Amino acid sequence: MLVLLLAAAFAGLGYRLVDLQVFRHEEFTVKARQNTQREFLLRPRRGDILDAKGNLLATSVLVKTVCADPTLLGNRQAEVARVLAPLLPENEAKLFQLLGQRVFRNQKGQTVTNQYVCLKKKVPVETWQKIQSAMNRLSFGTDEKKWTPAEKTFYRDLRQKAIFAEDDQLRVYPNQNLAAHVLGYASTVEREVLDRTVSEIEGQDGIEMKFDSALAGVRGWRITETDRRKRELVTWREQEVEARDGQNVVLTIDSFIQHIVETALAEAMEKHSPISISGIVVRPRTGEILALATLPNYDPNNPGHASADARRNRVITDVAEPGSTFKIVVVSGALNDQTVRLTDIYDCEHGHFWYAGTTLHDHESYGPLSVEGIITKSSNIGAAKIGIKMGDRRLYEYVRNYGFGSLTGIPLPGEVFGRVYRVEKWTKVSIAQIPMGQGLSVTPMQMKNSALG
Repeated sequence: MLVLLLAAAFAGLGYRLVDLQVFRHEEFTVKARQNTQREFLLRPRRGDILDAKGNLLATSVLVKTVCADPTLLGNRQAEVARVLAPLLPENEAKLFQLLGQRVFRNQKGQTVTNQYVCLKKKVPVETWQKIQSAMNRLSFGTDEKKWTPAEKTFYRDLRQKAIFAEDDQLRVYPNQNLAAHVLGYASTVEREVLDRTVSEIEGQDGIEMKFDSALAGVRGWRITETDRRKRELVTWREQEVEARDGQNVVLTIDSFIQHIVETALAEAMEKHSPISISGIVVRPRTGEILALATLPNYDPNNPGHASADARRNRVITDVAEPGSTFKIVVVSGALNDQTVRLTDIYDCEHGHFWYAGTTLHDHESYGPLSVEGIITKSSNIGAAKIGIKMGDRRLYEYVRNYGFGSLTGIPLPGEVFGRVYRVEKWTKVSIAQIPMGQGLSVTPMQMKNSALG
């Protein structure tokens, strides 16, 4: 009987071992990995934006997200909240509520206690160091010499582990409003990565948005094992791929010239009170943009405090009839085709020209003017007559070849095409109005490009 009993027991143990090691091997391997193996995401630093001389326009500063593990606080959350409130700074009552333990069911239906709560984001490193020092000095009104071993372990973990921090970044624009519409701004977004929610900085406008993938860099990761207190066992580290920091973006903008332009625009804004005002400075030989500004503008450090109108880059998003600045298009085209010469004379009808049922006007009464005089005097009637001589097809071709009705290709989001109608949609008077800069719409950026030829 004893032999049979022992045989049955060993048979049962053998079956159990086979069940665990063979039939359910994969199931328990996964559980073991979940209990001990951890994946840590390594965050790259977002690249800087610099002007043409290397001056810093946008950068990323290391900050901390301060968190807590309520399970390590016991009934001491009041003392901890009192210490943290003036440092974060946050309302003490709010912190007390956040530090309290809460029981809930996880996705597997298990009853668990919250071990993670976010107390404050974007905390400077210096403030985090003060928090660490304050936690290490935290007093609980008891004689530490009389603590039991269990109490010593509890208070040590409370001081050193209950409040912890995670690395984060803060996007900073040192010059505040300077070149705001060129730089754009970036904000923090939440994404699901490796079955967890992570924070990332994402460009929302301007260069920050256009070159977001280059600025952002590439995340790294570390796969390792931890003990029951979630401390890494370095010898069991399996993989580590370093994060690749984002690339820097160097602009053609010159901060000094940009400041001069913005100052001049602000003075004109105050003097004339327009809805908006814009300015562009380029190097004629290369077309490099040395300054680009539009007012009203905003501070990229606090984009939410500005209206949508203030954040709009009107240089590339707003269109208007170009007016007299457009006369250079028709005159240069006619000269290029040798349809006219600078010395050719046109009668400007003393300021009134009847054409296709419409009277065209000049701002002054001009008689005969040479082609050169038409440009220097900015005669609408003279430009109209040159356009009529060119013909609608050639005029339309020059308008399009100058880039009107097309994107300039500037690396900023939101650029519009403007409006240039096909010849088939022109009215009878269009051939006379377009040379005057009427009947079409362009952006300031398109007009700048046309001036460069």
